Amino acid sequence: MYPIVDLVEHQVIAAVEEEEGVEEALHSQCNVVFLLCGTIFSVKAIVDRLKQAGKHVFLHMEFIEGIAPDRSGVAYVAQHVQPSGIISTKSAVIRIAKEMKLMTIQRVFLIDSSALGRGIKSAESCKPDAIEAMPGIMPRVIAEMTTMTDLPIVAGGLISNQQEIDATLRAGALAVSVGTPRLWNNSY
Repeated sequence: MYPIVDLVEHQVIAAVEEEEGVEEALHSQCNVVFLLCGTIFSVKAIVDRLKQAGKHVFLHMEFIEGIAPDRSGVAYVAQHVQPSGIISTKSAVIRIAKEMKLMTIQRVFLIDSSALGRGIKSAESCKPDAIEAMPGIMPRVIAEMTTMTDLPIVAGGLISNQQEIDATLRAGALAVSVGTPRLWNNSY
């Protein structure tokens, strides 16, 4: 079993895209936060605040200004920032983070059938704790992904209302990452 399955208590994940959104995430029902913003100077304080509020934080390695998505960047994050885990589109970064005992989520962009197959193959080779499928508004494709891999699927991107969340969860996603704060407090 993948540890992320036990970690997710609320199936809506707060995807914080700007530092101003941290406050709303702190007070949301979401127990998992995807941090898609920050700098090398601010990220530690943000992660600490979120952790003190009982949140599990995953940093998107390609979005934190001043921290490179490479071995040194991941080592810095693991040793100094200490999130629950990282998100990356890069298999090499996922492997490095796993070596450093961080939980990992590999982001896969579903632009066509070929990208779906390559994304699953890539994830199967580096064994992240979950796959984040982008965009997440395709329940049929999410359902297909769940038959292609036993890795948990988190759906994210372009989800803008409750009906899309519901459809995605019914399709088999473990959770849905949403950047819209008004959707963070629905009960799941």
